[in-house]
Amino acid sequence: MSDTVTMFVNGQAMSGGELNDALAFGRFLGPVRTAPEYRFFSFDDVFPGLARVSQGGWSVPGEIYEISYTDLEEKLLPREPPVLELSVIRLEDGRGSLSMICRELPSGQDNVHEITAAGGWRDHLASLAAGRP
Repeated sequence: MSDTVTMFVNGQAMSGGELNDALAFGRFLGPVRTAPEYRFFSFDDVFPGLARVSQGGWSVPGEIYEISYTDLEEKLLPREPPVLELSVIRLEDGRGSLSMICRELPSGQDNVHEITAAGGWRDHLASLAAGRP
């Protein structure tokens, strides 16, 4: 039995992000996309969140890592925001992976807006830096 899992990340834990050090002892498996069944949200433009939907979803870009349960439990999960929870998602190729998702579908919150139309978290941050909403 393996003591590792795959973890899909789509925000600050991606390479170059401030949480990526939590994955330092893991193995980067490459860029991937989710199955087209998620909406994507920005929380105060600080971190993103995935939410599974039955219709109107899209394929969210991110990265996948193989990490140990210990690193997941001790290094990554304690740094995740409380509005997100660990769950299983479906990737574009049909595989499953662990990922952080929204505890509930965000709606009517001033500090949360959908960024589904953006090309992912990095593109969203780049548009903010360029002065585009």
